[in-house]
Amino acid sequence: MENKLITEIQQLKKEKNAIILAHYYVNDELQALADYVGDSFYLAKVAKETDADVVVFCGVSFMGESAKLLNPEKTVLMPDASADCPMAHMAQVAKIKEYREKYEDLAVVCYINSTAELKSCSDVCVTSSNAVTIVKKLPNKNIFFIPDGNLGRFVAAQVPEKNVILNDGYCPIHKNITAEGVRAQKEKHPEALVLAHPECEESVLALADYIGSTAGMIAYAKKSDCREFIICTEEGVSYRLREDSPEKRFYFGGEYCCHDMKLNTLEKVLHVLKTGENEVKLPANICEKAVAPLDKMLAMAK
Repeated sequence: MENKLITEIQQLKKEKNAIILAHYYVNDELQALADYVGDSFYLAKVAKETDADVVVFCGVSFMGESAKLLNPEKTVLMPDASADCPMAHMAQVAKIKEYREKYEDLAVVCYINSTAELKSCSDVCVTSSNAVTIVKKLPNKNIFFIPDGNLGRFVAAQVPEKNVILNDGYCPIHKNITAEGVRAQKEKHPEALVLAHPECEESVLALADYIGSTAGMIAYAKKSDCREFIICTEEGVSYRLREDSPEKRFYFGGEYCCHDMKLNTLEKVLHVLKTGENEVKLPANICEKAVAPLDKMLAMAK
């Protein structure tokens, strides 16, 4: 059945000049099928550069929105329209306005894991791959970092010369990763290195041998001479880790599963390619304002 689905998908891709983008957190079979697999920053660049007419984005809603903002003339389809990221909504426009009035030189730095509305109120977007680099480059002394407080705290520690104002948003998956869980894995696997995403709590980052984006963790594990790793991020990344380093072992301290990411399936990819359903559409006034911080991110991260 799976082979038949894949054959149909590949045929429709050719007919409609479509590509499939998949985040590292979706199911294994979708990562195997996709034309491009990566983290938010990589997929944002691919979306900007593609010459496909149709982009099927296996991820969550903010990713589809970002792809549409960068490619307004293209059709962007989401396999499951309900796949969302709770953190993407965890900042308030009213709070942004309040801080803009309070600080003259404020830059609102918006993690790409956010709604198009929040992007439209921001000065520049960032990802976990480039947040530190971009905040360092900004001329502003005062930075309001939205929506993820943990990533904002990590950036603040790397850029002490800035006044980074934190928001209280968080990723539920990374919040569930605990220092106790990491220590328990370390007791079982004392030779293992701890690799952590900066969306994790500060107590988890304190135990890490390496802190970085999903793509950064994958690259680190591949290059490292170590044979064992404790992974502090969503479990979907295990597919790429195993593919890149089949001789190494990867351990997770619990069920770190984003159920929204797992809503993407082969059947749903086929369905949207057939029907054109779940097309991402955004109000023109939001698009005009929200694309600017995305474009600024791509320019500043070079």
